[in-house]
Amino acid sequence: MDNTYILIADRHRARCFERRADAQTLVELADFVLPHVPLSGAAGKGHGRTAHAGTQFEPQTAYSEKDCAEFAQQLARYINTEVAEHRCHSLILIATSPMLGELKTHLHTNTLRMLTRTVAKDLTHFTGAELDERIKLALEIPAQ
Repeated sequence: MDNTYILIADRHRARCFERRADAQTLVELADFVLPHVPLSGAAGKGHGRTAHAGTQFEPQTAYSEKDCAEFAQQLARYINTEVAEHRCHSLILIATSPMLGELKTHLHTNTLRMLTRTVAKDLTHFTGAELDERIKLALEIPAQ
């Protein structure tokens, strides 16, 4: 049975779906989130979660280029393994432009052969039927 993996990603979150040729429905296989990295010595404003009138400060978060590159490597390892184990027959990447470039540099040759389409678009914040519709619309855009 032919199936396509669709990886949707930005620099902080990614989701991998499987679409089988016979059903055309999306099944979520994996969800990846880059953990927040606290800035040293910085504090953000926040309301207290305690019963008293005090305030609670939570650290601000930031992502370095290195963190995002390591996240892209993690995603590529996952996809490379899935392709090597013959779990998918084709691959579509829908991601922000920076993430697309970073991901493609870490994909193995065999994985790149499975890549049928790339779309520079951020769909990571959509879910359910809206996500399915947005993917369909993104794939209707002519390939560049």
